[in-house]
Amino acid sequence: MIEPLILNLQARDSVSAREAEVLRSMIVREHRFVVGEDMVTEGSRPSYSTLLLDGIAARYKVLEDGRRQITALHVAGDFVDLHAFPLKTMDHSIVALSACHVGFADHGDLKRVTETEPHLTRLLWLLTVIDGAIHREWIVAMGRRSKKSHMAHLFCELLMRLQVVGKTNNNSFSFPLTQAELADVPGISLVHLSKTLRLLRDEKALDWVSRTVTIHDWRELVRLAEFEPNYLNYYTESR
Repeated sequence: MIEPLILNLQARDSVSAREAEVLRSMIVREHRFVVGEDMVTEGSRPSYSTLLLDGIAARYKVLEDGRRQITALHVAGDFVDLHAFPLKTMDHSIVALSACHVGFADHGDLKRVTETEPHLTRLLWLLTVIDGAIHREWIVAMGRRSKKSHMAHLFCELLMRLQVVGKTNNNSFSFPLTQAELADVPGISLVHLSKTLRLLRDEKALDWVSRTVTIHDWRELVRLAEFEPNYLNYYTESR
């Protein structure tokens, strides 16, 4: 059930059979969310953290005038709110952008892991640190990259993250978002997003057709994005 999480961790460090069993034992409940359903709401105090087993979810904030900003996209193998364990009160919401299958890890079990499993604790901590690294890259993209470069960077990142957890078909992956949802990532209008995607198609870098993204020219996409994947930490090293 939690193989995407195991693959996510093994891309960064070794996970022993005993540690994998500890992780499996923590996920005692499962749930399926429909498109548009909130997994976690701002201001709530969850007693568990949510592991995304399949699907795509997003962190977001909503302004008083109703405009939404998506601040992160999550894929299979991501703990979408592991930070809720020490923070307690959520300062943002998390929504299912596709049908999502999740597992719940009780905070009491996470507390026991931090007290008895130092290496596994560091691995889970690493996941939250990488979330922070991704946030920094997104801030740079929003503030300094052209919108074409920003979108190219996002699709480079998503391909690599999905490859690690076995959710790609060569250079294609399911991307069942609407254009309105994708526009909430860079915070631009639908018209501007449509023009940006057309530029990427004109460059023959990628297509987004029938809810599937296909990257035709990885090198060109990397060039357009100025993509350096070091922030994703996809190298095996003792932590």
